[in-house]
Amino acid sequence: MEELEHTCPHPRTTLTEPAIFARETSCDCRAPHEKLTIAQARRGTPVDRPVRVYADGIFDLFHSGHARALMQAKNLFPNTYLIVGVCSDELTHKYKGFTVMTELERYEALRHCRYVDEVLRDAPWTLTPEFLETHKIDFVAHDDIPYSSAGSEDVYKHIKEAGMFVPTQRTEGISTSDIITRIVRDYDVYARRNLQRGYTAKELNVSYINEKKYRLQNQVDRMKEKVRTVEEKSKHFVYRVEEKSHDLIQKWEEKSREFIGNFLELFGPDGTWKQVFQERSGRMLSYALSPRESPCSSPPHELSPVRSPSPPSPIARWHAARPSPPASPKGATASISSMSEGDEDEK
Repeated sequence: MEELEHTCPHPRTTLTEPAIFARETSCDCRAPHEKLTIAQARRGTPVDRPVRVYADGIFDLFHSGHARALMQAKNLFPNTYLIVGVCSDELTHKYKGFTVMTELERYEALRHCRYVDEVLRDAPWTLTPEFLETHKIDFVAHDDIPYSSAGSEDVYKHIKEAGMFVPTQRTEGISTSDIITRIVRDYDVYARRNLQRGYTAKELNVSYINEKKYRLQNQVDRMKEKVRTVEEKSKHFVYRVEEKSHDLIQKWEEKSREFIGNFLELFGPDGTWKQVFQERSGRMLSYALSPRESPCSSPPHELSPVRSPSPPSPIARWHAARPSPPASPKGATASISSMSEGDEDEK
């Protein structure tokens, strides 16, 4: 049992490190490597080792379509060990065309895909029986579309005939060619983008005239963005003013209705003021028509505070010294005679 545990590499149990690179022979199995059918592999046999699935490709500009294809290959069977072959720059440029990423960059991209257990560098363009035997490959996974290349209508034809081919589904709407098409179509946009990020015209292989044109366009775009920002701020300000004005008008209308209601309540036909006026007018009319009662006695006069008497003036003394006029003719004669007697006495 202990011998079987070391006969074949186990799939990674954690994702804390990238996938390993394959050696010349990536399987050190000492147990016999029996040929499997797809039905057997799907039932989970053999129990002593995983099913070794091989998927190859260029994987330039590694994207979600690549990752989905590898996910399907990894989940073909209950216990799968996925080996991914990546072709070199030399083979790719010869049979398919120029790549954006170098082979080293493409190797590293595959190593960090979660579904990959092992990366085989410099993979062959056409799979030979010797290659399959060397790496103990049970099945090959690829999309089912015939892949014509290197003078063959389908490079996977002999794999399909041997019963070792397992198809996967392509992801529509995403491919390396689609991504390159977008870049080529919008070349000016991306050239301006990279110039703005500090790349030189030489690095971008842009002529002097185009460089100046792109930089001018970038300046124009920045000015447009500033104007757009000012317009947005102005719109926001106007909206705030309109909102405040609407609130003020609404409050003014509410206050006006309240004022008019209070005014009508006070001065209207049935208002409080009319009732008060009518009541006062009635009291005044009744007071005017009713007779007054004569007073029983004169109202008491208030006594003024006592003050010290002031000395009489000469005129006052003269008036005091003058005799009062007689009340009758007889009295007047008596007063004259008394005055004459007084004069005689003085003489």
